[in-house]
Amino acid sequence: MEQQLEQIREQQKASWNKFSPGWKKWDDLTMDFLKPMGDEIIRLLNVNNNDIVLDIATGTGEPGLTIASKLNGGKVILTDLAEDMLEIARENASLRGIKNIETVVCDVCELPFPDNTFDAISCRFGFMFFPDMELAAKEMVRVLKPGGKIATSVWDVPEKNFWITAMMGTIHKNMEITPPPPGAPGMFRCSKEGLMKELFMQAGLKNISQSEVHGKLNSKTADNYWSMITEIAAPVVAALSAADDAMKAKIKQEVYDIVNQKYPDGNVVIDASSIVIYGEKTQA
Repeated sequence: MEQQLEQIREQQKASWNKFSPGWKKWDDLTMDFLKPMGDEIIRLLNVNNNDIVLDIATGTGEPGLTIASKLNGGKVILTDLAEDMLEIARENASLRGIKNIETVVCDVCELPFPDNTFDAISCRFGFMFFPDMELAAKEMVRVLKPGGKIATSVWDVPEKNFWITAMMGTIHKNMEITPPPPGAPGMFRCSKEGLMKELFMQAGLKNISQSEVHGKLNSKTADNYWSMITEIAAPVVAALSAADDAMKAKIKQEVYDIVNQKYPDGNVVIDASSIVIYGEKTQA
């Protein structure tokens, strides 16, 4: 792997491990928020009882754990770069009595599985963080059985995702943040029209489809919203760590103002939009 990609991977691994306590703390809220996207992935994959399924960038375990709970004879391999996130996934599996899972720490660009291993692959909100998305897609196709299915979700355009732009927009308004180089990993990197479909086509997938799926971040209050985002969103934390106390206070007040202005009744339930993409590997 090129040195630059290796560097990004190591930074991401460190970041996800660092933020794993926040993800654990807010797991119920974030899993409720992301459930519609996971449900659509599960619907598209339409797994059979004995299927062997790979869930990539599983984080705290979804949608892999829900898929595992639907299998009677099959199993799910949960993979992630961050061992600390997989530890939470294992805890979640144990709490739900789900035993037909394994966890593997690995990079999607170097999957440690033989060709033609899996019946289906799920990947909820992983693609935009992969250092080399083309290589990731090709690796997924390599380990998929002929006729196997892939479904993944990515974030739609910023204009449809106030749940993160409320915070990042305010930070950018108040601070000089160096933009990442074009094509670098980031939240909205995959939102460009047709990008994911093209990626799937180049990887050799067929019967490709995509749909828009909405979610709602039911944070209830501006306080909960602020706490959650500042404890799980790495770009937010990185930006705020570079601000002095006065700037932090100003940004916080402005975020509260725009959130409360949008939800004057005090019930902060923020709309989100994603794109779910599906494809199949050609039969041998």
